[in-house]
Amino acid sequence: MKNKILILSIFLVFGFVFTAGAQEPQQNLILSLTNAYRFYKDVDNLAINVPTVVEVPLATEFIEHFDFVVLDKTTNYFEPHYFKQETLVNEIPITVTTAPHAGEANRMIDKDAWTYVDFSLPETAQGQVKITLTSPSPISSSALTILLDDNTALPTSVEIRASVGGQNKIVVANKKMDQQTIRFPQTTSNWWEITFNYSQPLRISELRLDQSNAIKSNSRALRFLAQPGHSYRVYFDPDRPAEAPVGEAGNLTSAQDVLVISKTLTPQNNPNYVIADVDNDGVPDVLDNCVSVNNQDQQDVNNNGRGDACDDFDQDGRINSMDNCPDNPNRDQKDTDSDGIGDACDKEESRITEKYPWIPWVGIGFAAIVLIVLLVLTARATYQEKQGENQL
Repeated sequence: MKNKILILSIFLVFGFVFTAGAQEPQQNLILSLTNAYRFYKDVDNLAINVPTVVEVPLATEFIEHFDFVVLDKTTNYFEPHYFKQETLVNEIPITVTTAPHAGEANRMIDKDAWTYVDFSLPETAQGQVKITLTSPSPISSSALTILLDDNTALPTSVEIRASVGGQNKIVVANKKMDQQTIRFPQTTSNWWEITFNYSQPLRISELRLDQSNAIKSNSRALRFLAQPGHSYRVYFDPDRPAEAPVGEAGNLTSAQDVLVISKTLTPQNNPNYVIADVDNDGVPDVLDNCVSVNNQDQQDVNNNGRGDACDDFDQDGRINSMDNCPDNPNRDQKDTDSDGIGDACDKEESRITEKYPWIPWVGIGFAAIVLIVLLVLTARATYQEKQGENQL
């Protein structure tokens, strides 16, 4: 019995050590990736019974870099995600009437290109239709676009009028139509009258009056596939690239069966965030005058805001730290004697002496011999002069 307990204890200890050892690399990976992100949002207590695509709104946050990672806090693994961004235009509503009267005139403003309004052609004359657009508040516009049903010719001409300051003014005089969009000086009005003349049956699918004063808003959200009972952390706004390893993603773009988080998820400062220093020179990227080149001294001789290490003094397309002649253009970087100094700034004589290192020693030896000969001759002359003086 004691032996069985001992064996079981050994297995338990071994299992604990193995599990801890396996988790440590994953924890290190998580920390190394998430420390690039400034903020995060926790997504907890999801009321789901089956795997469900969850959408986390991000419209109100100031985000400098649109990059994200989603961490499953339950499994400590990263999840695939999809960032959705679109501009929402809250257009001013429009009412449309026609003369002569056409049934279901609203089809021209229903934003459905498959529906249309049919204007028949009189037997003995050219067709003409007046379309009136009214709105509860003024619309500022400078363009009108007409979309036609298949195999329908453009109207022959168009005239646009608008009520401005209580007066009926011509915005576009009777003009021949040669394209679907009619442009005109920006006009603000809540009453527009468009007159089309046509010589063939006319079918208008859509009539779109550009609204430059429509209220626009940005919609941003992040989607990922959530599992029942799991909690998640969405990291966002990194100051450097940090790509997390993820598995296969399902269809996250479809709007079907998406759980949109309606409650406000307060962004939190990431306590593990480490300010970026891509070149590891001890100077944060936001203060580094050479972000990608290690230059602790931050030297900038010409005070142009770029450190000398990543500047290009000679404008040859190579930064100084990678240029073997930083002051002389030499795109080929030719270095005949392989001394690290490009031929463009390496003197010919120095290249010769580097190629034949014995030449300087020959020169030094010759100079030494000349000096010795001169010393001998000088000593000899001095000796002979003294001998002559003694004889006298």
